[in-house]
Amino acid sequence: ILCGQSYATSAEMARELGAFPGFERNREHILRVIRNHRRAAYAAPAQDYERLTIPPTPIDRQLCPADVLEAARSCWDEALELGQSHGYRNAQVTVIAPTGTIGLVMDCDTTGVEPDYALVKFKKLAGGGYFKIINRSVPEALRRLGYDEAEIDDMVRHAVGRGTLDDAPGVNHAALSERGFNVGTIDKLEEALKTAFDIRYAFNKWNLGEEFCTRALGIAAERLDDPGFDMLAEIGFGKSEIEAANIYCCGAMTLEGAPHLKPEHLPVFDCASPCGRVGKRFLPTESHIRMMAAAQPFVSGAISKTINMPNTATVEECKDAYQLAWRLGLKAIALYRDGSKLSQPLSALALGDADEDDDEAAAPEAAPERVVHVIERYVERQVARRRLPGRRRGYTQKAIVGGHKVYLRTGEYDDGSIGEIFIDMHKEGAAFRSLMNNFAIAISIGLQYGVPLEEFVEAYTFTRFEPSGIVEGNDAIKMSTSIIDYLFRELAISYLGRSDLAHVEPGDLLPDSVGGGESQAELADSGNGDEAVSLEAVMKVVGNGYVRSGLRVLQGGGGATAVAAANTDAVGASAAGTVALGAVEAGIGPKLARLREARMKGYEGDPCEECGNLTMVRNGTCLKCDSCGATSGCS
Repeated sequence: ILCGQSYATSAEMARELGAFPGFERNREHILRVIRNHRRAAYAAPAQDYERLTIPPTPIDRQLCPADVLEAARSCWDEALELGQSHGYRNAQVTVIAPTGTIGLVMDCDTTGVEPDYALVKFKKLAGGGYFKIINRSVPEALRRLGYDEAEIDDMVRHAVGRGTLDDAPGVNHAALSERGFNVGTIDKLEEALKTAFDIRYAFNKWNLGEEFCTRALGIAAERLDDPGFDMLAEIGFGKSEIEAANIYCCGAMTLEGAPHLKPEHLPVFDCASPCGRVGKRFLPTESHIRMMAAAQPFVSGAISKTINMPNTATVEECKDAYQLAWRLGLKAIALYRDGSKLSQPLSALALGDADEDDDEAAAPEAAPERVVHVIERYVERQVARRRLPGRRRGYTQKAIVGGHKVYLRTGEYDDGSIGEIFIDMHKEGAAFRSLMNNFAIAISIGLQYGVPLEEFVEAYTFTRFEPSGIVEGNDAIKMSTSIIDYLFRELAISYLGRSDLAHVEPGDLLPDSVGGGESQAELADSGNGDEAVSLEAVMKVVGNGYVRSGLRVLQGGGGATAVAAANTDAVGASAAGTVALGAVEAGIGPKLARLREARMKGYEGDPCEECGNLTMVRNGTCLKCDSCGATSGCS
């Protein structure tokens, strides 16, 4: 109904404002698409669809309410009729976009075309920590299944817990009193348990007081500071006792095992992932794909939805999921295997169940103790400082970043590599200029002690602070996110050949510049041995940074004579045509190697704007970083 009515409205807009540009050229095709949408609403046979090799999943008239089915068909009849008369103002009208955060703000239990991730789930916050999200549709669903209020209350308490240890199995007020807890401490504990995800979170020195923990419970202060410290286990509670109390207080986070619930009703509450620690049931991958296939014929674009797969999913199962999606006519799918990244926004557990087995459940007594000797070898190497010659080459670059003048001066070794930088800010305060000068000294000392320039570039590019914005006076860089970002972009372009950090390549500014077609995607070789010999001779008198590492010696037929000429008179050799600037980027072997490696692994070869890694992969019309998850503009 949404898609059909949207196309009908778009046709009404076209009647008043005209169709979208290019409609007449594509009239036959857009109307064919609308006719196929209409056929899916009428559940037409597969052979009736026009020019479709994969028939869509039509509406099942047995499952769809009669009034809704009639309304849907009426919408598509109107959309086709109006479109034939007036065309359409929009080529596409609907798409199911990412709705995770929007749905959370709108208080939705589920988002888009997908089931709930879990009945009780934990969302990771960007600033650290988690918060608990509980599906509030469960009580209403239980009522519709015929359960009374008392039964519903018992089942909900089983899932979300009671928020107290009073009368809990295993760990309760009586057991805690026997171990030294007084009334005041138990009251503090009960207050913390109201919002706890796990009872172990509440048992810490901040809730109970460090003095109580050390004196009354006899726990050493250094033990309390251990991140992996479990106070309940320390004071004598077993794993089974802790788990029983945890379910009583914080809930099982699933309806599996709940009192009164009939087995035939369990599938109603299945989610994308197993719920809680004890949950076993979850929706298979195929169910996600078939649900999307039911909606796809009535969506102009694709459906943005994550198909959650269990941690045990195999490569073969991923392949089968993609093939099924293709056979059902889906335009796009995204697979996610639970736990495949170090961090994920939603999880069914907030605390890993990594506890050791109870003492009662015991391992074989005769198991021999294995002693492993770990031998560490420390290697210390003195790194000597490589000082620059007294008279050195380099270049000065003047630019304006966000309205502030910046002067960058470099100093080079005889081999053309950079050894120092100077930074001067025009008309800035003494404190800021002093900071920049000392920053330049620190970078220079690092370069002279052997820190690769690549490391500084990776660390400082894309830093964001004022002044920033438009860059004037630099032929390769037009925008920067900070002064530091600009400086290290300039150094990377000039000394590392990092054209990926430039906005304009110098060669593109020439009046006779033309594109290289598909060959532009190929990476150039670093040159042969003869070029390297000639280049080494010329580099002694030519600033490598000034020519942006674009220095190449062409063997013009003179052979050794040309090399000798370069050794004796580099300026003359340049005038004779032996030296050509900008022909091939020299000295960027490590960068080329990284780009080749990235492309061989399936990456695009572009750096991520957030973390700088070359792990960007195609994500629809955008790029997504496999390392940090950032995108180039869409989700």
